[in-house]
Amino acid sequence: MTAREIPRKAEHMDGGTAAPQRDGTGGERGDLADLAGAVLDESPPTAARRPSGRTRRSAGTADTAVPGVGSAGADPAGKPPAESPTLRQGLRRGGTSVFTVLLILTALDELEGAALAVLAPDIRDSLGVGNGTIVFLGVAAGAFTVLGAVPMGWIADRFRRGPVIGASTAFFAVMVFLSGFAMNAFMFFWTRFGAGVAKSNSGPVQGSLLADTYPIGIRGRLGASIGVSGRLCAVLSPLVVGGIAAAVGGPDGWRWAYYLLGLPVVIFAAFAFFLPEPPRGQWEKTDVLGEVIEDEDPPPISIEAAFARLGRIRTLKTVILAFAAMGFGLFTTPVLGNLFLEQEYGLDAFERGMVGTAGGVAGLLVLPFVGRYYDRRFQEDPARALRLIGLLIVPSALFAPLQFFAPNPVLFAVFGVPQVVLLSCAFALMGPLMQTIVPYRLRGLGTAMASIYVFFIGATGGGLVSAPLIDGFGPRTAVLITLVPATIIGGLLIMRGAEHVHGDLALIVAELHEEQAEHARRQAEPDRLPVLQVNHVDFSYGQVQVLYDVGFEVRRGEVLALLGTNGAGKSTILRLIAGLTTPERGVIRLNGRTVTFVAPEQRVRMGIVSLAGGAGVFPGMSVRENLEMGAYIHRADPDLVRERIERSLALFPRLVERADEPASALSGGQQQMLALAMALLHDPEVLLIDELSLGLAPAMVGELLEVIERLRAEGLAMIVVEQSLNVAMSIADRALFLEKGRIRFEGAAADLAERDFVRAVFLGGDAGADTSDERSASGKSVDHG
Repeated sequence: MTAREIPRKAEHMDGGTAAPQRDGTGGERGDLADLAGAVLDESPPTAARRPSGRTRRSAGTADTAVPGVGSAGADPAGKPPAESPTLRQGLRRGGTSVFTVLLILTALDELEGAALAVLAPDIRDSLGVGNGTIVFLGVAAGAFTVLGAVPMGWIADRFRRGPVIGASTAFFAVMVFLSGFAMNAFMFFWTRFGAGVAKSNSGPVQGSLLADTYPIGIRGRLGASIGVSGRLCAVLSPLVVGGIAAAVGGPDGWRWAYYLLGLPVVIFAAFAFFLPEPPRGQWEKTDVLGEVIEDEDPPPISIEAAFARLGRIRTLKTVILAFAAMGFGLFTTPVLGNLFLEQEYGLDAFERGMVGTAGGVAGLLVLPFVGRYYDRRFQEDPARALRLIGLLIVPSALFAPLQFFAPNPVLFAVFGVPQVVLLSCAFALMGPLMQTIVPYRLRGLGTAMASIYVFFIGATGGGLVSAPLIDGFGPRTAVLITLVPATIIGGLLIMRGAEHVHGDLALIVAELHEEQAEHARRQAEPDRLPVLQVNHVDFSYGQVQVLYDVGFEVRRGEVLALLGTNGAGKSTILRLIAGLTTPERGVIRLNGRTVTFVAPEQRVRMGIVSLAGGAGVFPGMSVRENLEMGAYIHRADPDLVRERIERSLALFPRLVERADEPASALSGGQQQMLALAMALLHDPEVLLIDELSLGLAPAMVGELLEVIERLRAEGLAMIVVEQSLNVAMSIADRALFLEKGRIRFEGAAADLAERDFVRAVFLGGDAGADTSDERSASGKSVDHG
């Protein structure tokens, strides 16, 4: 490889061209930030990564690269239709089985969910509890989905989703049936708990399966169709549930509604086990790349890492906060409304069901048109589609005061119609949008993250706030205090989130193109696969960005030195590779497998190991005990542990002599040897070393370097962060020099030592004297910024 200086990229909002990025072999590849900037018609990195205000787009072709925009609904063969497909065409491409089964399951969920709202007064009297308790129980079932949402999301992103849906739905049916047997509030609480946890598959698992099965261009209509199914059951449920309770009669008539509702759920749960599993992200890949590239062996995803990446998606973050705010009122209102109808107008269960039917009928009529309108708006401009959702939510709050001050139940029902219609449309469209702005690998966990905020903060918080309000002031006051302001705030937040849609979608496009380019390279050069790849990584601590589009590769048996000024981001890069933190953009691969979202302990098992240094030993334990603790993840095979310890000790004769002494009795250099021995227990493929020589005597550094040289000869790849230029140059094959989070130099280690700007950093020379030398050496100017 020839040495090259990497000039800084232009960061102006208009104009400017970024330098091509490195591929680790001396070649050049297009920069992801450039691609994202092209999609937005703005220069990287600020346009794609941190859009401020309204994102400016170019006219014409800018948005055609965004999934679902312009040529939405392309065929997997790579032939986009002339226009967005019809719902029937889209269903035909993905097959009707998934849609049909999930539609029916959603309808049955809605039917059961409405039962508690309609039957709340009867259950209250039968169990002998107060209004506040029954309101809390009503919203708690929704809040309980939090407990299942995260594991369900993790499962959805890793395993076949049909069996997960089937098993969860079957358990849900059992809990519904057992709800009818509850003899007190405590028993009813636990059946609601089980039903809520089981129901948590509906968003993370069912939503991601729908998104991967059907084209982007019909997602609005798909959501609307499922919403129609839900609204149909919402229309029928008051009649069905209230009718069952009234037909049986008596104080326990409500129990038969739960006995009977579980039966159809079990039947369709059986069908779910056999649903087909589509390629993940197939429609985004088809729409952007014209082909479907499947990850044959995806590693497990760390929930913590996934949430860290999802938290960087500004649209998602804004929408989640919006729905968390709205949850304070929306989840309590159905129960409060039925309590109000019973107290204010004296309506029984069947009559309350009749009142609830009116809004549902209107929603059935409007939803199909809204879904079609959403798909058209999204194809033209995703930001307009999101603003549409906000515009539906805000005015819905204005009808609540009219409804709860109505003089009779007829006007109560009339004023409730527009509220139900607007919110039904907004909620039906929110799912399709969420599935589009979240990277396809994280769809399940993206929905789970939303559930945590929406149900835990919104539903549970709303229930806790409403309970004392309803007991002290009645249902009307509770609704007006919780619903109206929360809904307005939520709608306005969603409209504001539209500012970020284009930037978030542009980065999804950039990641898809990077994935395609890497796939093509692996097909063309299967024997030249590097052991480690870091591609286009950005990272920030809070609002302070410390890494900008960092990318490099390390091959087997190669030692790469990371050098640079203090605070340049060297140690942060090691933390990202080790999995101790998560990039906000970019990819990390080990032997071609994407490990960006893999947990640190799993990366150790896969072969990425960090040298912890002297602070990484246990002073109170002996040398051998330290090694036994270091091999803890292999504890299931004691013989393997002993073999690894003896093999690791053989590299360090000094440690063999002191194997039974406490680590605190060792010198600093010997503790560093012990830390290195502990790292080698895991047979690493990539060893990360941070400050090998810090504070050590030259003789001890020499011994450690001899071990490093032996490891390199055995094929171990290493990345070394080192303050000593001499030490780094003595062991490194290649070097990267970082300044303020950007790579300024990449090349042979011997070439780096000749650069004046490096000598200025390490030896205190004149940094300004290097410009002409670097231009003559590389033919490229260097911005010292």
